[in-house]
Amino acid sequence: MMEEEELEFAEDLEAILHLTPEVQLAIEQVFPSQDPLDRADFNAVEYINTLFPTEQSLANIDDVVNKIRLKIRRLDDNIRTVVRGQTNVGQDGRQVKEITRDIKQLDHAKRHLTTSITTLNHLHMLAGGVDSLEAMTRKRQYGEVANLLQGVVNVLEHFHKYMGIPQIRQLSERVKAAQSELGTQILADFEEAFPAQGSKRAGGPSNVLRDACLVANVLDPRIKQEIIKKFIRQHLSEYMVLFQENQDVAWLDKIDRRYAWIKRQLVDYEEKYGRMFPEEWCMTERIAVEFCHITRTELAKVMRTRAKEIEVKLLLFAIQRTTNFEGLLAKRFSGCTLTDGPGVKKPEPPLESTNPFLEGEVGDDGSEMEEDLDRPKKHKAPDNPFHGIISKCFEPHLYVYIESQDKNLGEMIDRFVSDFRAQGPPRVGTEDGGAVLPSCADLFVYYKKCMVQCSQLSTGEPMIALTTIFQKYLREYAWKILSGNLPKTSSNSGGLTIKSLLQEKEGSEAAKFNVEELCLICSILSTAEYCLATTQQLEEKLKEKVDKTLVERINLTGEMDTFSNVISNSIQLLVQDLDAACDPALTAMSKMPWQSVEHVGDQSPYVTSVIMHIKQNVPIIRENLASTRKYFTQFCIKFTNSFIPKFINHLFRCKPISMVGAEQLLLDTHSLKTVLLDLPSIGSQVVRKAPASYTKIVVKGMTRAEMILKVVMAPHEPTVVFVDNYIKLLADGNPETFQKTLDMKGLKRSEQSSMLELFRQRLPAPPSGADGGPSLSFSTPTPEQENSRIRKLEKLIKKRL
Repeated sequence: MMEEEELEFAEDLEAILHLTPEVQLAIEQVFPSQDPLDRADFNAVEYINTLFPTEQSLANIDDVVNKIRLKIRRLDDNIRTVVRGQTNVGQDGRQVKEITRDIKQLDHAKRHLTTSITTLNHLHMLAGGVDSLEAMTRKRQYGEVANLLQGVVNVLEHFHKYMGIPQIRQLSERVKAAQSELGTQILADFEEAFPAQGSKRAGGPSNVLRDACLVANVLDPRIKQEIIKKFIRQHLSEYMVLFQENQDVAWLDKIDRRYAWIKRQLVDYEEKYGRMFPEEWCMTERIAVEFCHITRTELAKVMRTRAKEIEVKLLLFAIQRTTNFEGLLAKRFSGCTLTDGPGVKKPEPPLESTNPFLEGEVGDDGSEMEEDLDRPKKHKAPDNPFHGIISKCFEPHLYVYIESQDKNLGEMIDRFVSDFRAQGPPRVGTEDGGAVLPSCADLFVYYKKCMVQCSQLSTGEPMIALTTIFQKYLREYAWKILSGNLPKTSSNSGGLTIKSLLQEKEGSEAAKFNVEELCLICSILSTAEYCLATTQQLEEKLKEKVDKTLVERINLTGEMDTFSNVISNSIQLLVQDLDAACDPALTAMSKMPWQSVEHVGDQSPYVTSVIMHIKQNVPIIRENLASTRKYFTQFCIKFTNSFIPKFINHLFRCKPISMVGAEQLLLDTHSLKTVLLDLPSIGSQVVRKAPASYTKIVVKGMTRAEMILKVVMAPHEPTVVFVDNYIKLLADGNPETFQKTLDMKGLKRSEQSSMLELFRQRLPAPPSGADGGPSLSFSTPTPEQENSRIRKLEKLIKKRL
């Protein structure tokens, strides 16, 4: 049992004495030792083996045990000494604590003594200051009072927590009484110097009043406000008399006199009273602002009384002079008094702007409008804090201005119509051909002028009303000037007529636009394109000018759509004209006896006729649409999309066709394909590569026509091979198209019925999930492959010739 207890004690002791590596390292650094007993990894077995390496060494075991017991005894003595030494630490700590408490008491006593001395000094200063303040107030020594009062107020703040002491409370009441007396006294001095009735005190301000203003800065803010109010009211009393509502100078035509009067008064104030009031009071600006408030009220009153006498020129004159004066105020003052807040930094002068809608003057030509609208946006100029401070009174009467602009724009549109009728369409061979109509630039220049004026008057509802007027006359311009002057075609003026049917029957030339009419259509198209782009920019400028809450009500999308329709109609007219000119040639092609053609020659006369019409129209259209290249490309694409299907339809009418006839048609088709590929640059000295989208349409459409003719040329025996080749070449699963091809070959109906049945059987099944329609999707030969085939056919024809 004893051995087990010793073993457990050893394990517990080992667990207690187990130290972390960091602690062990620190101990080794503080107490370095070479003794194996001090090592953290001490091993008793190894240590004993070191002491007794052999059996003979066991003879000294008693000496070794005695040495170890001696060492243990010394360690016990050291531990006992250290433990006993710790018993005195608590007693020493209590002694130190008592010393610290005494030091703290001395510190508190020192601080209280310092506070008492300081408070007594403040009390002495307060008592003496109150006495001096009362004496100086009676003597009106405002200069000394201004400095002393602030000091007394500051010292009094230290005694807020001592207001329960009667003497302190009495001193506080005396200070308040002195402040009240000073306020009453200063107001009386100003009333005496600047009485409400009569003229200002002769001789200008005194130093007493200047010092009194310094005192007012320290008093209740209401004293300062009362001084300012009374002085400004007295200073503007003459204005109220001179410009009464019943006076002749009160009307709008003499509004300049109001602003000239205040300018003189401000100069007079600066000379006489500029140094009397503190600079931070901003008295000059306050006088100007109060003048503006009075003027706005008086102008509103007189305009309400004489509303029937307001004419647009008079209104614009008054607004222009008023806004100029508001701009002058913005250059001179910061606007810090408008909100009765602290002074704000005066805005920097705006940078020179190139925005046409920020300019006040407008040129007579339209170039400025166009150039300015195309410029990048500039940073908005700093707002004028005085904008509308007077001119706001004109807003209820702006209906006069809006009605005037409505009338002026109506007359302008009527003048444009009459001028166009008198001058006629643009002359051929001049710079006017295909150019933007001058009336368009005039209209937008006038729009810009109206916008600038209205934005200076108001950015609220009047701007919305003006936008409505703009929309009205943009539509009228599109209808009366652009759409109304487009040339009329036979299809537009009543559909098919007996004359047109006879012309088609006889194969005569169809009526087409002359060169002047083509130039007019191009000019109208260019004008509509200019109007479309400028209207979009006009909408952006209107949104910049109007109040943010009204931005959503500015929308010119309908007007832009109107100009887009004019562009589309103009392109369609050009396409219809050239398309109709080619119709007689295609009709002649379908009526030729292709079965009796005996040999292949040059291109047929109908091809020459089509090429002639293309060479007549396209260069004129391209030249007149040089500034709107994208719309010329649209014209080419639309014409091709119209001509090629029509050509294929007429091709199906050519029946029956012999082998030689099919070869001649194939040659004609290749000639037309070549001309159509060169259509965008035909007749031009500068050859440009046609757009890829256009080339793709021509190649796809004319390749189909060539494939139809190749099917016609192919033998229909054996039937299965013929049907498979048809499906492969044309990629068309429509039985009607297949039957038209059989008609071109001249097959009998009995033969066609069996081939149609075989055609339906040989059609590939549509992919799963797709509609089972008649259309197929096969890969067509590439343009290079087709060109190679055409070249082989040409060689064959030349050999036969």
